[in-house]
Amino acid sequence: MPLVPRFDPETVEVAVRFIEHRVKLARARGAVVGISGGIDSAVVAALCVRALGNKSVLGIMMPEEEPEKEAPLTINWLGIRSRLVPIGKQVKAVLSSMRAKPPKDALGNIKARLRMVNLYLEANMSHLLVVGTGNKSELLTGYFTKYGDGGVDILPIGDLYKTQVREMARLLKVPDAIQKLVPTAGLYPGQTDEKELGIMYDDLDRILLGIELRLSHEKIARQTRLPLSEVERIAMRVEASIHKRAGPPIPKMGIRTIGLDWREESPRSEEE
Repeated sequence: MPLVPRFDPETVEVAVRFIEHRVKLARARGAVVGISGGIDSAVVAALCVRALGNKSVLGIMMPEEEPEKEAPLTINWLGIRSRLVPIGKQVKAVLSSMRAKPPKDALGNIKARLRMVNLYLEANMSHLLVVGTGNKSELLTGYFTKYGDGGVDILPIGDLYKTQVREMARLLKVPDAIQKLVPTAGLYPGQTDEKELGIMYDDLDRILLGIELRLSHEKIARQTRLPLSEVERIAMRVEASIHKRAGPPIPKMGIRTIGLDWREESPRSEEE
């Protein structure tokens, strides 16, 4: 049996109910989503509209200067409220206080974290939940900025691989112009996801599925027909990014320690 993540159409309803439940649990008035113009943010915004209605969803476009043409396309397609917050001046303000210009990757992280700041400012002012757009492929490989695009309240598509998100986009009828875009985080000119990851999402997701199923690296290589060295490289990337998927480590000093043996229990919703 080939290693290919399968898309279940019922996951749309699962995600919609999840968003609705979490917004009610937080007693929030709605959701705020960062709209990049890409497929992930379009899918998440569409799920939020299904869960909450378009008047309860705010999309914020945060380019350095002018938004990509696909970002307004998502806004208009869904009919949601929107704000344009160019972050170019904010980036310059941060850089002006530094002793030296940061390298490309660090600069990209600054931009991602400034976008998080803007999302939470709007969330705080309007009592909204920050809904993230990260997918499982990004989360497992650490392809996100800690306390940047990883700094959100909920991740509705966080358990869907990128290839599954593409299937969901087709089901939700995301505009073709958005579906055909080359995936990019938009952190610097010419940047693309697959170039930085060094692998196409179709191949990456098959490897990640094998890791999820706890198959040996050799078996994953055989079933995907990809080099063993590539499987091992991705597995090392998953392992190296564990810190991004967990809270800050805390040393054991008390009876029950957060992150170790303190079991969190969500408060019950009003319906329960």
